[in-house]
Amino acid sequence: MKKPCKEAEKIMIERFGKDSIIALATTDQGIPYVRNVNAYYEDGAFYIITHALSTKMRHIKTNPTVAIAGDWFTAHGTGINLGYFGKQENQIIAEKLKIAFAEWINNGHNNFEDENTIILCIELTDGLLFSHGTRYEF
Repeated sequence: MKKPCKEAEKIMIERFGKDSIIALATTDQGIPYVRNVNAYYEDGAFYIITHALSTKMRHIKTNPTVAIAGDWFTAHGTGINLGYFGKQENQIIAEKLKIAFAEWINNGHNNFEDENTIILCIELTDGLLFSHGTRYEF
């Protein structure tokens, strides 16, 4: 992916470098599926806590190309299963997600003892961002 310019990256962090709701689209046998997810943006990627056996992860395993949309932003990316939320390799991003999602992360919806509680990384391949009449492509 072409890196966003400094101004676009600043806007991305302001809008999405916290608990953000984005639409995530996957496909299965040519049929699109869209759902809203809580996501956190950092350095060209969105991070989502999800369940390894979810429909979205089944779709991504078959076809990792996804689309996302958020606050005046749309993009394509590659869905990557980073594996269990609690594994050592995920410690740095997991700590950031705990802070970003602090308002709801421990509400009983997530089971961090279950190794199927994973981190989904959406590495952006291209994006289109609008801010105050300015269009940023990357």
